[in-house]
Amino acid sequence: MSVWIAVIATGLGCYALKLGGLVTPQRMLDDPRVRRFTELVPVALLTALIAVQALADGKSLEFDAARMAGLGAAVVALLLRAPFLVVLVVAAGVAAGLRLLGQ
Repeated sequence: MSVWIAVIATGLGCYALKLGGLVTPQRMLDDPRVRRFTELVPVALLTALIAVQALADGKSLEFDAARMAGLGAAVVALLLRAPFLVVLVVAAGVAAGLRLLGQ
């Protein structure tokens, strides 16, 4: 039962967040500080997500050479302006290939 409470609470929270964005006055959104904040938050969140996925294993930090190589391959693919799906396939392929060779 507690799982359903968490699901419902999360759904209500997401709805409230969306509603908050819709009812926010335009003059507040035009403030340069708010605009700068909204431009930087997605970058910070994505960077944190990448760092956690690349360096964490459960509750501990772990350096995994295959993950780092996959991340490096993704960076190279992005620098070469590859489409996002290609970036994902390249990163996964490099990481999977190195893990296969390591066994």
